[in-house]
Amino acid sequence: MLTIPLIMAEINQVMAAVDENELTASLPYFAKTRRIFVAGAGRSGFQGQGFAMRLMHLGYPVFVVGETITPAIRAGDLWIAISGSGTTKGIVAETLSAKKLGLTILVFTSAKDSPLAHLADSVVVVPGATKTGAGQASQQLLSSLFDQTVHITLDALTLKLAQRDQTSNADALGQHANVE
Repeated sequence: MLTIPLIMAEINQVMAAVDENELTASLPYFAKTRRIFVAGAGRSGFQGQGFAMRLMHLGYPVFVVGETITPAIRAGDLWIAISGSGTTKGIVAETLSAKKLGLTILVFTSAKDSPLAHLADSVVVVPGATKTGAGQASQQLLSSLFDQTVHITLDALTLKLAQRDQTSNADALGQHANVE
């Protein structure tokens, strides 16, 4: 069995089901005068870290929840939560706290009716399979399909933001670490 064509077919099927209008609807939440906090656990957290780095390259004030230099959240900030199942206890609890403090909540999940999605001001559904069985079935292990497709979805949002903000590759490169 050829695994690369199998994986690519699964990714293409999920990405065809992602509603790009949901990404477009999230654009007004992003402003360079607004702090952004990205939360995710495990592999979803790794995808969130990559997205936070891309936002930094675009010039946004962004923090990864749980890092030692992350400041306290406050009303008016943007909270981005990533969870394939939408039931990860720590992420749901932290997002509930953020909601109570008056943050705007943007969620990326495969489960549009999950507890996490119900806390959101806006949800982007990425219906890739997760370890709990949410999303499109996959032959890949655990949440691999969600991880792959949420990465692509977050890259699509990054490109939309760069286009809206007229951020060039050279501009982003100017924000990139330049340690030799």
